[in-house]
Amino acid sequence: MPKPADLPAILATGVRAGGRFLGDHGWALVLLFGGVLLPMWAFSELADEIRDAEAIAFDEPLLLLAHALAREGFDRVFLFFSAIGYDRGVVPFDIALVVVLVALRRYREGIFAAIALGGSALLNVAAKQAFARERPVLWESIAPEATYSFPSGHAMGSMSLALVLVLLAWPTRWRWPVLGAMAVFVPMVGLSRVYLGVHYPSDILAGWAAASIWVVGAYLLLFRGHHRPWRRR
Repeated sequence: MPKPADLPAILATGVRAGGRFLGDHGWALVLLFGGVLLPMWAFSELADEIRDAEAIAFDEPLLLLAHALAREGFDRVFLFFSAIGYDRGVVPFDIALVVVLVALRRYREGIFAAIALGGSALLNVAAKQAFARERPVLWESIAPEATYSFPSGHAMGSMSLALVLVLLAWPTRWRWPVLGAMAVFVPMVGLSRVYLGVHYPSDILAGWAAASIWVVGAYLLLFRGHHRPWRRR
């Protein structure tokens, strides 16, 4: 039984130990909470509503608001972001990124990018089939889609690429330019899908959440401990 006079020293030791733990693992804890646990909660809430075939309160009003903004100039902008948000931009960039990382012999970074980006695409296909949510039909879209709606492949693909780039760039001087570019790119891709009437807003949110869970989980697995991108062995 410790004596009362020993308690300050014991508390000081505990504080120092806690400080060392946070210093060693604080980055991982932040990523775990903000990149996995919160998105997992958000995705599960949305998925429960979709599974129960219940309408999500904000979906239709936000779709109608986006449609009310329709203009020819906006059409061109959002068609552009929709096109580069997946098969004409994100997918080729994903492949090129993995190839470049492997060519530079940054194998851990390349494996992370391949698992995060390829796995996200496969996860999206599986989730669409599992939930089988039909697309919105509030108006005739100028860029119709035939596949299922939930979660959005464009939202997942763009967010997955953004997170991979930000996480790889974070230890470097490129962190803020990359973060700034992705902070514009990802919302514009998501908004484009709502503007075009091919996704509910909840599809976009679910895609972002699912991408975050998968990519951050892959990062924590491959860069656990003291490993960080770009560190030499």
